[in-house]
Amino acid sequence: MIKTISTSQKGWKDKISRIIDRSRLVPPDIDLKVRKIIDKVKAQGDKALFDYTLVFDGFDPKDRSIVIEAEEISSALSKIDPQLITALKEAAYRIDAFHQHEIQDSWITTDSEGVILGQKISPIDRVGVYIPGGKNAFPSTMLMNVIPARIAGVKDIVVTTPTPKGEINPVLLAAAHIVGVEKIYRIGGAQAIAALAYGTESIPKVDKIVGPGNIYVSHAKRLLYSTVGIDLVAGPSEILIIADKGAKTHIVAMDLLSQAEHDPMASAILLTPDKSLADDVLKQISIEVSSMPREKIIKQSLMNHGVCVITKDIDEAIKISNRVAPEHLELMIENAYEYLDEIENAGAIFLGYHTSEVLGDYIAGPNHTLPTGRASRFYSPLGVYDFLKRSSIIGFSEQALEKLGPMAARIARSEELEAHARSVEYRLKG
Repeated sequence: MIKTISTSQKGWKDKISRIIDRSRLVPPDIDLKVRKIIDKVKAQGDKALFDYTLVFDGFDPKDRSIVIEAEEISSALSKIDPQLITALKEAAYRIDAFHQHEIQDSWITTDSEGVILGQKISPIDRVGVYIPGGKNAFPSTMLMNVIPARIAGVKDIVVTTPTPKGEINPVLLAAAHIVGVEKIYRIGGAQAIAALAYGTESIPKVDKIVGPGNIYVSHAKRLLYSTVGIDLVAGPSEILIIADKGAKTHIVAMDLLSQAEHDPMASAILLTPDKSLADDVLKQISIEVSSMPREKIIKQSLMNHGVCVITKDIDEAIKISNRVAPEHLELMIENAYEYLDEIENAGAIFLGYHTSEVLGDYIAGPNHTLPTGRASRFYSPLGVYDFLKRSSIIGFSEQALEKLGPMAARIARSEELEAHARSVEYRLKG
């Protein structure tokens, strides 16, 4: 299922490149479908939104409210295993505690010329949070997206999620209640993103959209960027593991499988200088995969987007990882912390033999909404800062204007912008 190559062989870089580039292009048929959905929702509002919900989710919002109200959300707690409720509350507490460190404050100062300078930090007014639905509930996504928005001070959080046949998993409702969500819209897919971007009779227009989704959702976000803000365009899940001889075979194998089971497009990469470890991991994968409920998905993922690379040493493995810029990077190596400064690109870094990527997904505290497709070179995990906007503050005294104004006018004329120059000079003349 998963190929083994060595950096001593020709063509190994091409194999890595194909995996990295797997999600860059959107198939033309999907692009066309998403554009059509966006255009119809923009033009027709609720009519198009309801029609698409009937087609894709199998229920008519005209017959059943499109809104899940606070009473139904809170009542879900009684339907959930109390131990799961405890786990969700602990996760929420830890996510909140982590993101509290990201709070930013406005600041103002006066420089040596007497110019007042600063930055005003304000929360975004209204944010749309998209929660994937369907067969699986994603309560962790509810926690990860809503909590930092609450900390930032977003006034209005609009949550949407697809509900096949109009039904929603009570676990998702329980997570919503824990983070204070009192209204959820039963809308999913590209049509939900379009509705949030433009607004309809039922869905309020938002300023920014966050949250992961399938290729239709991600592409809709991509196309609507600038009409509305977005967090990032999330692609298929990724894991890259750097392992040495101290790593346990069955744990490495299961960590690779944990990402491969997400999606046929997910990628799982193992980098190790230990050939015997690699061989044992691949054997263990073959043993484990047959017992997995998502066996078919895992096999597709590993066959098409999985690879094991035998490197010269750990240093070479880290260089390759920096090029891949993975969403999740596990350093299953001795003294992993000592290598931290060498990591240049990764959405999240998991240190040591005991730190499963899954802990980051659910309970550790840092956000699990991470950049994929090499985007960790320039994007960061979702955080409080994604729900804030910054305004520059500038205030000149007469004395500061007299000293710096002529310089500004001179630079303006060098750019052949005469009105700019005179705007300053007229103030100097009084």
